[in-house]
Amino acid sequence: MKRFRTALVLVAALPAMALSLPVSPAAAAPRQTVTAPLSRLITALPVQAEGSREGYSREQFNHWIDEDRDGCNTRNEILLHEATAAPEVTGRCKITKNTGTWWSWYDETTQTTKDDVDIDHMVPLGEAWDSGARTWSAAERQAYANDLDDERSLLAVHDSANQSKADRDPAEWMPPPLRPPAATSPTGSP
Repeated sequence: MKRFRTALVLVAALPAMALSLPVSPAAAAPRQTVTAPLSRLITALPVQAEGSREGYSREQFNHWIDEDRDGCNTRNEILLHEATAAPEVTGRCKITKNTGTWWSWYDETTQTTKDDVDIDHMVPLGEAWDSGARTWSAAERQAYANDLDDERSLLAVHDSANQSKADRDPAEWMPPPLRPPAATSPTGSP
């Protein structure tokens, strides 16, 4: 009888215990904050073989749309958000050429014209395709290509640095290492 009562108490306590357990990273809802050691979060990531690039083209990711219909497409939204000196804007979000400045952390350069700035998809569109975007709907690919909800997704960077990256993933391309400052002698010369 004692075993039966213990089992009954345990069964009755299970729902309360389940509510008090932390959410596993894999079961977390989108945008839900999960607090756990980085090693546990990395271990929880699903790993699959990368798919083929067959059938991929950038045109399958409709990008630089004006999702909120304020006259500012995604490219200009990022240019305005990441400018270190605000550019002139006329009309409905037309950025005046040769106004504003942008810092490119890829190559540690400052750009003074929007024409020298690319908006980089931190995870390239081709890499997204290889990792499963080929199965997404056109609307899902468009949402990915224009993601303004996560400021890590799209970055304003120097166009030549971004073009050297192309559609390669971090295993194939990383920004050049930062150079340490030149050593100076006591007289101040290198």
